[in-house]
Amino acid sequence: MVLVLKKGASKKQIKLLEKKIKLKAGVDVLKYCGSIKLKTDALEIQKSLRNEWQ
Repeated sequence: MVLVLKKGASKKQIKLLEKKIKLKAGVDVLKYCGSIKLKTDALEIQKSLRNEWQ
């Protein structure tokens, strides 16, 4: 989304744009906690992926 604020805009126009910009505060990241079950350690997976390039 693109909002254009032109030079010389009135305070009323600025307030209207501010209302459009307002987003939800934060994201619930805890709902993703424990959603992936790994058989091996995550660090070992990362090391093995990095070694593929050598």
